[in-house]
Amino acid sequence: MTHEENLQGWVSHPFLAHAPMFRLVCYRHKVITFLSGQKTDNAAMSSKTNQDPKALEHALRATHIVPVGDQVPRGHHVGYPCSKVTELCIYNTCIFLVSTVAIKKRSRVPGVMITQYVEILPVGKSTPDFTRKPMPITAQEGKKVLFKAIVGGEPAPAVTWGRNNGEVDDPEKYKTRYDERAQEHILELLNVKQDQAGAYKCFATNEYGQAVCTANLNVIEVGFKKKALAANEQAPQDFRKMLKKTVVVTRKKQLPPKKDGEIDPKLLELLICAPKKDYEKICYDFGVFDFRWLLKRLNQLKKEREDEQAKVVEQLGNVKQIEVKPDGRAEFSLDMTLQDPNSEINLYKDGTLVPYDDDDKSKHSLKKTGKKYVFSIKDPQQEDAGFYQLDVEEANVLTTDFKVPAVEFIAKIKDVKAFESGDAIFQCVLSTPLNRITWSNQDSSLEHGDKYEITVSEDKLIHTLKVKDCKMADNGAYYAIAGITSSSASLKVEADPNAKGRDGTQTGDQEDLNKLALEKQAKQQDDLEAARPADGGDGSGDGSGGKTDGDGTNNNLPTGGDDENKGDDGDDKKKKRVRTGPLVPDTVIDCGVQFVSGLSDTVAKLGERAELSCKLSSETTEGRWYKNGKLLTDEDGVTIIKDGACHRLLIDCCKKDDAAVYRFEAEGRKSEATLNIQDPPNIDADALGKFTKPVIIKAGESAEWKLPFSGGAPMNIKWYKDDDELLPALNVKIETSDTESKLRLLKCQRKDCAEIKIKIKNEFGTIEAISKLIVLDKPTPPQGPVDIMESAVTSVEFKWKPPKDSGGCPVTNYLIERQQVGRNKWSILGEIPGSNPSYRDSDVTPGRRYCYRIRAKNAEGISEYLQSEDIPAGVLRYPGPPAAPKVVSAFKDCINLAWCPPCDNGGTKIVGYNLEKNKKGTNYWSLVNQGGPITDTKYAVKDVFEGAAYEFRVSAVNLSGAGDPSIPCDTVIARDPMKPPGKVTDLKLTSSDYTTFSLAWTKPKEMKGVEDEAQGYYVEIRPIENLEWTRCNATPITITSYTVLGLKAMATYWARVIATNYGGDGEPRGFDNYIIAMPPPVRPKFKDRNMKTFVVVRSGNTVRLNINFEASPLPEVFWQKDSTPLPKHVIITNSDKGSQLLIPTSERPDSGIYTITVKNIVGRESFNVEIRVTDDPKPPGPVELDQNIPGTVTLSWTPSPDEKRDDRLHYMVSKKDSFKRTWRTVADNLFNNKFTVINILPGREYHFRVFAKNDMGPSPPSESPVFGTIKEKGKFKVNLPDTKSFDFQSPPSFIVPLKRRTTPQGYECYMSCAVKGDPAPRVTWYRRNISLNTNTNYHVTNVCGVCSLLILRVGAKDSGEYKVVIENKLGTAESSMTLNVT
Repeated sequence: MTHEENLQGWVSHPFLAHAPMFRLVCYRHKVITFLSGQKTDNAAMSSKTNQDPKALEHALRATHIVPVGDQVPRGHHVGYPCSKVTELCIYNTCIFLVSTVAIKKRSRVPGVMITQYVEILPVGKSTPDFTRKPMPITAQEGKKVLFKAIVGGEPAPAVTWGRNNGEVDDPEKYKTRYDERAQEHILELLNVKQDQAGAYKCFATNEYGQAVCTANLNVIEVGFKKKALAANEQAPQDFRKMLKKTVVVTRKKQLPPKKDGEIDPKLLELLICAPKKDYEKICYDFGVFDFRWLLKRLNQLKKEREDEQAKVVEQLGNVKQIEVKPDGRAEFSLDMTLQDPNSEINLYKDGTLVPYDDDDKSKHSLKKTGKKYVFSIKDPQQEDAGFYQLDVEEANVLTTDFKVPAVEFIAKIKDVKAFESGDAIFQCVLSTPLNRITWSNQDSSLEHGDKYEITVSEDKLIHTLKVKDCKMADNGAYYAIAGITSSSASLKVEADPNAKGRDGTQTGDQEDLNKLALEKQAKQQDDLEAARPADGGDGSGDGSGGKTDGDGTNNNLPTGGDDENKGDDGDDKKKKRVRTGPLVPDTVIDCGVQFVSGLSDTVAKLGERAELSCKLSSETTEGRWYKNGKLLTDEDGVTIIKDGACHRLLIDCCKKDDAAVYRFEAEGRKSEATLNIQDPPNIDADALGKFTKPVIIKAGESAEWKLPFSGGAPMNIKWYKDDDELLPALNVKIETSDTESKLRLLKCQRKDCAEIKIKIKNEFGTIEAISKLIVLDKPTPPQGPVDIMESAVTSVEFKWKPPKDSGGCPVTNYLIERQQVGRNKWSILGEIPGSNPSYRDSDVTPGRRYCYRIRAKNAEGISEYLQSEDIPAGVLRYPGPPAAPKVVSAFKDCINLAWCPPCDNGGTKIVGYNLEKNKKGTNYWSLVNQGGPITDTKYAVKDVFEGAAYEFRVSAVNLSGAGDPSIPCDTVIARDPMKPPGKVTDLKLTSSDYTTFSLAWTKPKEMKGVEDEAQGYYVEIRPIENLEWTRCNATPITITSYTVLGLKAMATYWARVIATNYGGDGEPRGFDNYIIAMPPPVRPKFKDRNMKTFVVVRSGNTVRLNINFEASPLPEVFWQKDSTPLPKHVIITNSDKGSQLLIPTSERPDSGIYTITVKNIVGRESFNVEIRVTDDPKPPGPVELDQNIPGTVTLSWTPSPDEKRDDRLHYMVSKKDSFKRTWRTVADNLFNNKFTVINILPGREYHFRVFAKNDMGPSPPSESPVFGTIKEKGKFKVNLPDTKSFDFQSPPSFIVPLKRRTTPQGYECYMSCAVKGDPAPRVTWYRRNISLNTNTNYHVTNVCGVCSLLILRVGAKDSGEYKVVIENKLGTAESSMTLNVT
């Protein structure tokens, strides 16, 4: 398509159809809308400019478009950024067309994206950026949340806020402000709710670009949430959850297939993500045995991958490849910190997107703990095998290959028992050779190293795990995992009674495993016989943990080969076989004697027994033992034992010179191992027994410990007191020799009691011994306060607490002294046993006050004293009132009561209670217990009359007398008890609104002996988030209806009704569903049908729009101006019945289309109001007159100053002549600055006025000079030139046809086309084949061949096809278009 065709929409303008001159030049750019800040169609503009070319020129100049030849300033834009120019010239007006620029760039602040609108920034200008972006927030529900941001840019950017799932324009939920002091833009969430959780965006925008960043809000639920409904309850419907989710299966760009002679691309992907320690293992799976030549290329690819990851990931590490866990799940994991927590994480299998969630029960799941991500596959099967890739956005962060080989366990691992410091061995036999399997315990997978030795037989069928130096902590389950098949066994570590560290093996015969492996080898050999190489087998040996002959590998399995192949030759042959040979040995026939299990490196302690053992494949083969190359015999202090195929070397008492390299040879096969002799510290058992006994001394004495020891030098000896190391000091003496260490603590005090420990360490081990230090001393004073148990006329009793420290021995006695207050003498009352810390003094004088001292006594002495406060004797102290008595039961002839003792007994014990009764309606209280105080806390009152109402109260009595009575109990009637009523029936909700709802029910039926008659009702409600019910009526109501008041709008409540009588409350009756405090649902609708859609306001006045609507439940109300958020100075006030828009002081920029949207769960409704803020126009400039043609005069004037600010401003011309002295309007709705007046008669004087007009009315006029002509008489002569006849007739045709249009509802629509033909064709407009020329709802015009149809206010009924038919005597033509109303 050419650029001239791109500009077809401009060329089709009605004015251009009759323009006298037109030229078009294009520079590789498309046309954009030419009205600044809004999208305006060409037809709409033609309605303003079809009268005169000057109108179009004025409209185009109003868009800040520069004239021909001028240089476009960089950065200048007309609603869009500026770029290179396209020139459109009409008359003397040039229109520059520009294309958009959108340059994406990253901010220095992570997580901020900047879009630049111009190619080159002007000097001193910059795009917006965030100095400090909003931070993610986690808050409790109901709290206030603040998002804060600091932005920069020149010019200063405007800051707006948004969210991914909703709007932030509700002033009751969101509030935005700017803190000038801190220069912070703040979004405030006043009372955060669960539905406000999600991602919030902050936008900073100026004319050169926009910066955007995202911050997450997590809302924590508070309080109890109802998690499930009862079986007979119906859960509230959540229509969002009912929506079916559409799963879009996307595919990731797959890796290219492997080509012959090239490296598999999957290998490179795996190596990029794997740690270096796994390189050899991964390459071996792909048949690559020397990967050093790959390292350079791998480093380059790894750097490129890290650059991609840096765009979305801040930190990445601890990547673990996929493996099957003991619980049967396949897992892979990594530690990752994302730059944007909202970044999308995708999982692909063989290039296909795999859906996942965070539920363990799902097939694929993701768990995130801190920065650790764990992906797992539940119950993996054969079809789950594949190439898995984990991407963050578009960057790959992990690649792993999940292989599920078809393999089974011919022999599973078995339970093993081992002794401490010994080794434990697990072995299994597979049905298919595998390079490796996964060994793990309950916590994690096991790697080959110092603790664990993992070996594989040459045929790759037998896999062995050796747990070295077993400890008690090694107890537990161990797993062998091959593919998705697993085998488990337990390891039990026992204390070695001989402390010789014997090895443990799995229960069962080792030969059985070897036979199974040999049988499997023979079967595979038959299958692979055709592929067997011609050369012989390689030499091999065995020695788990030691060295073997042949190829030097470390295997515990029988292998085939020739024992003559040793050293390097064996290595070369093995490498050749690995590259070209089969996965199993060529043959297992006649392989000679072999090691079933070789020697293992052994550690033994000095003076203890050591054993080296191996096993051959033949029981008849003899062998020889060597020590450092020297042949050993029984005469060398060792014991050589042959037990069938097992050969053992025993050393009963190890010496230091027994440490050496031992070798066993049999028929050319050999196996070596090293025996290491250790001499750890040792303590004699008798000396240790003496040391562990506590050292008991008296305060001020010295304590001493000494301990002999033995072991290899050098020794490191440390003494500890309560885990704090003791160093030599004035009161600490430490003496140490090669065989003994001594500790002395001088002048010990009671506080020095502690645990004493000695730690002896050398290079072979550590040993500890523990003792205790006990220092005896007199006790500390008894503990107060002294509590008075009784203060009677004749006695005083008090108690105290025992001493905090008894001094190391029990308190035997307490010494009591007494002093009468006011005297200086203390008298000794005596000693009491230490088992009961209390004392009763019976020798007191009434009215006196006494003070007591108490001392504690043990075998070491007497403590300091504890002194009491002054204790009065013989003072009358009455008890406090008990609690109100409770009615246990009531009958017509007896009422049973019970009560609790008072908290204050008055200092003496309670001897009884007085019970009083009061008959309702009288003021007289009578004593019930006439025979004396009641000793119990319950009583049956039988002196009652049937049907009478009574109140009861009780008072306590002590040695001083009766105290104050309690408050009366609830009124009780002497009658036989009733049965509580049953449940009410027909409970229903009769009405509801935002603060109340009404209930009605039917009285429950009476069932004699089961349910008695209901005498009243209680109504209870409970908010759905609470557990406790609230009773709405304090006293029972007798009617069967009730209105609950004071509810919270849109809150949910449970409600129930309880029937009651004096026999008690019945069972409650409730609803199956909760009740929402709201009226019945109503779709939003606007109530005022005569609402104004166009409002004109004088600049500076107040704009107030009141929109009344009806909706239930309470709707959300949104206002927008020209589809953008409202400015800050616009005030919105919402209520449940309407909304008000208020602009206190309006200005011209407030003009625009304001849209109110009312939305609730039932639906939504919108309404548009156009507000035009303007002012009285200023008059145009001086008017000039010019007469070029007789009988006409052309007026031109300077534009009004308001022309640039008011696009609806136009001009009106009126005239007055000397014949008619009145002013007549000759032209109106002029959008240019020139007009030609016709019918100017000679001999008359003319006066002209020009007015500027807008929506407020006309301006003061600008008057022209007086214009006049002189009438001259003369002859009129016309000289006609010779003319030639010419036929201008032509059939009708369309210069510019109709075009498809889309118009918003409520706006005007202008359709036009340009036609030609001679004679002038007749034009007819049709809609649905019905003529519109005579329809008054449509304004049809035809001016100079430009045919127009105007619809003042478009409605939905105006949609459809419109057609124009033109005809003259030479023919007919037609053009049609479709109008869409939105």
